[in-house]
Amino acid sequence: METANQHSMENYFDFLSPDDIRIKGTRVGIETVLDDYLRGASPEEIVTRYRTLTLEQVYATITYYLHKQEEIDNYLERWRAYTEAAWQEQQRNPPEFVRELRERIQRRREVLVAERGPEYLVTGR
Repeated sequence: METANQHSMENYFDFLSPDDIRIKGTRVGIETVLDDYLRGASPEEIVTRYRTLTLEQVYATITYYLHKQEEIDNYLERWRAYTEAAWQEQQRNPPEFVRELRERIQRRREVLVAERGPEYLVTGR
């Protein structure tokens, strides 16, 4: 049964889909705040990292997590799996401009090694 407190807590969020919960009035997903929080950042540290958030919103996100921990842990696990899969796909099939940039970087490294020796890439000297 949903309580009035639970309902008011959910007013802090926009539920765009089961796997996309944003902090109301921002583009920041709850996973962003919770990932920092679960890595040991304080609410005060988090609010300084994300200037569009208020301290109240950060505390609301943490409180929501603590109230629905099992559900939100599952949400976070799906988010982590999605981001890892997206990263892997981007590594396998990067956009054309990324491939071109990587080629330019590699050519520049080759020039530097030819001019200054392989130790330059390690020491910068």
